[in-house]
Amino acid sequence: MDVIRVAVTRGEIVEAVHHFHAAAVQDGALVGAAGDPDLVAFFRSSAKPLQALPLARARDDLDDRDLAIASASHLASPDQLTAVRALLVKAPASEHDLECGHEPTRLEHNCSGKHAGMLALCRARGWPLEGYRLPEHPVQQGCLAEVAAAAEVDPAAIPTAVDGCGVVTFALPLERMANAFARLESLEAGARVAAAMRAHPDLIRGPLSADTRLMQAVTGWTAKGGAEGLLCAAGPGGLGVALKCEDGASRGLEQALHSLLASLGVDLPEAGPEVVRNSRGEAVGEVVLL
Repeated sequence: MDVIRVAVTRGEIVEAVHHFHAAAVQDGALVGAAGDPDLVAFFRSSAKPLQALPLARARDDLDDRDLAIASASHLASPDQLTAVRALLVKAPASEHDLECGHEPTRLEHNCSGKHAGMLALCRARGWPLEGYRLPEHPVQQGCLAEVAAAAEVDPAAIPTAVDGCGVVTFALPLERMANAFARLESLEAGARVAAAMRAHPDLIRGPLSADTRLMQAVTGWTAKGGAEGLLCAAGPGGLGVALKCEDGASRGLEQALHSLLASLGVDLPEAGPEVVRNSRGEAVGEVVLL
């Protein structure tokens, strides 16, 4: 399958065309692809469900809301911030302990739930809170091990860099990301994390995001988006998918996902063109599959 092409129009003019590469894996085998399934990209926030696994194993006092917000890239809505505060209380830790930076406050940073979860893990394991974001800290060493085990690759072979929130991020081929998501629910505590995300899709991102919308629309799917146009998801039967926009845009992810899943025979609610609106709320264009 060629790259998935999604156009952005304004009036009758095409203003942009986004190219998506994708991989689909089931039972360890590549069962579908678009463009280059071996394209290497950083996992970014799509890795959060895997990064939450050590937390889920270490703390039996956490509920679905706690694990969902630890896996989230939230938009600082009141419910989302309430969930972050609750996880910090359970840790226990304070907003001051968060090392995710200021947007505009540490609590409102879209990764504060993941960071609160990392602090809660530190408390459970007796590790120092300070510097938990650094590569040499046991938290980050553990996250590298989790990603490597889920993707079934040698941890020493995974290139790393600093993510937007200051923790470590991991580079993998899309096919390996899809493999990791395909295996998510078979991993220790993976089913618990996935169920928590599906129970609270509104905490994971927001009402317009492809990951939240997929989990709300289709039973049994777990999805998590990442920066620079990445989306990973796991469906019934151990199907894992990973999509990446070549230019890093997130527009069109939902249309691209539907195109990939349709090619695999997955029955989803129809995804019509996404409306482009101006600051007055007027429809001025569309985001549509080519």
